[in-house]
Amino acid sequence: MSLNFQRVKSNVVVIALGFSGLVQADGFIEDAKANLVLRNFYMSRDFVDNGASKALPGSTGHGQAAEWTQSFILDAKSGFTSGTVGFGLDALGMLAIKLDGGRGTYGTQLLPTHDGNRPADDFGRLAVAGKARFSKTELKIGEWMPVLPILRADDGRSLPQTLEGAQITSREIPNVNLYGGQFRGNSQRNDASMQKLSQNSVGTVLHGRNSIESDAFNFIGGDYTFNHEHTVVAAWYGQLEDVYQQQYFQLLHTQPITESISLGANIGYFIGTQDGAALAGSEDNRTLSGLFSLKTGGHTFYVGLQRLTGETGLQRVAGTSGATLANDSYGSSYDLANERSWQVRHDYNFAAVGVPGLTLMNRFIKGSNVHAGAVSDGRERGRETEVGYTLQSGPLRSLNLRWRNATQRRSFGNTNSFNENRLIVQYPISIL
Repeated sequence: MSLNFQRVKSNVVVIALGFSGLVQADGFIEDAKANLVLRNFYMSRDFVDNGASKALPGSTGHGQAAEWTQSFILDAKSGFTSGTVGFGLDALGMLAIKLDGGRGTYGTQLLPTHDGNRPADDFGRLAVAGKARFSKTELKIGEWMPVLPILRADDGRSLPQTLEGAQITSREIPNVNLYGGQFRGNSQRNDASMQKLSQNSVGTVLHGRNSIESDAFNFIGGDYTFNHEHTVVAAWYGQLEDVYQQQYFQLLHTQPITESISLGANIGYFIGTQDGAALAGSEDNRTLSGLFSLKTGGHTFYVGLQRLTGETGLQRVAGTSGATLANDSYGSSYDLANERSWQVRHDYNFAAVGVPGLTLMNRFIKGSNVHAGAVSDGRERGRETEVGYTLQSGPLRSLNLRWRNATQRRSFGNTNSFNENRLIVQYPISIL
């Protein structure tokens, strides 16, 4: 199952050019939205406890990765033209500029690196997607940030990851969402180019290309909401052609106890095997993941449980986020072969004591039984804290400041244990 992607690109251009005569149509401009996000991102990662391997990969011989960037992200979405079939256009313009960083401290993935491990002075790209709507069904073709349980674009650095493809979304049946489509290109969060698809942590990357590449990622899925919107069940299928195929089943439930107390559960199960020519070899993965919560007042308490079985870790497209998992964190997703992990987490919203906009998160995650290469009982643990504040009023209303502090320790691999700080200042400006 493969789209003629040159034809897809041509169709996007034709649709976009056609809008020049439709901009007065009802809905196209009236329902348009555009926001410019200014994102200032500093990240410092100090590697520790690696003995003779206390260094970044490559020839730098330093035990730190530190970079600082200023990003500009313009997110513009039109409405739809009037008529039985409405047309629209989405655009995502992205630019990141290096403020600090060099060969001696590269490796945060805030910036791409060139020959000699030199961080780029700047990078960016323009993602454009045409869209069409009939009734409650929408077709989208082009490049954007998909957020699907089996394919989540990563937005954890200077610029977001985008993928190129086509997706259809239908909401014709009450309380049911249906999805299907195909992606054929991948621009990771620290890359200005569009590359073919590959599997995360599989193959060898040289000059931006992976030695094991796939022509397409095909997917289909759906979810159903019921029980007064307290419960959602979902099922998904994804196929990275000739590499892996995967099924995912999910149950989400929120149970109110009183007006101020509620329980929550997010349970998911992945089943993955190799696909077709099995370019990455034999694959076998089962991942059971559960995140359980108790919310009372300004407090939210979490317990996360996760277990992987099979010969391989969780399968996902290179660069995409592991946020579907219960124990995904800033430093690790705890998703290696046969890994078992647990998490305790506490969030507090200071609005409960009269300080709206101020939040605090603390969590600890521990993983064991990791199988990685010659290691058959690897262990890892992480501790993460995030303090955030969003201005509630004044000329800089909605300005968000976040400080993330973390430690990560592993008994396997090189440069895998570190202490880390991230400072992120983000300001959204509404244009339309």
